Amino acid sequence: MSLRVLFICHAATADTRRAAFGGDGPLLEGAARRVGDLAAHLPKARAVLRSDARCTRETADALGLGETAAFDAGVADWDFGSWGGRALADVEASSPDALLTWRSDPASAPHGGESLVALLARTRAWLDALDGDGVRIAVTHPSVIRAAVVCGLEVPEEAFWTIDIAPISVTELRRRGTRWRVARINWEPALYRDPRPRPAPKAAVPG
Repeated sequence: MSLRVLFICHAATADTRRAAFGGDGPLLEGAARRVGDLAAHLPKARAVLRSDARCTRETADALGLGETAAFDAGVADWDFGSWGGRALADVEASSPDALLTWRSDPASAPHGGESLVALLARTRAWLDALDGDGVRIAVTHPSVIRAAVVCGLEVPEEAFWTIDIAPISVTELRRRGTRWRVARINWEPALYRDPRPRPAPKAAVPG
């Protein structure tokens, strides 16, 4: 048997749209319905975990997992310190040197919160502490999921910046023995629907 961890990225919020550091808040209108589309595709889990953010709580509720989802600090959002809640454009305008240092040095934390190295260490420790087999579901944030992918692939810290995680997507890690592997990234039901109208059948050519 293997251990499967399904990381579900919370649905979009207003802070998601403005690229805020560690933004939270209610889900955008219509997001709960899209989350509901995902619910039917989820396996039964031994445990459902989430961060303490409102957006993950509302996402878990829309999935029908709100009553069973428990807060776990291991999947809490990246601590951005003094940048928390501020838009990327705002920080870039006011502190361009600090932002550049943060992006280029994984051990730096000019905002006073967690460095990328610290986030990766927290995520790796959380993964390694999981025991048993079966399925765990974690409703969490893009940064935590990106960190989990880096840990699963065992690639350098800088790879974190090359990974994009979409709202309401599923990223899955699996473990057999002591090794993790990344089974899928950014899966969502919409990927398996073709929104294009089917063309009308062509008339037979006489002759």
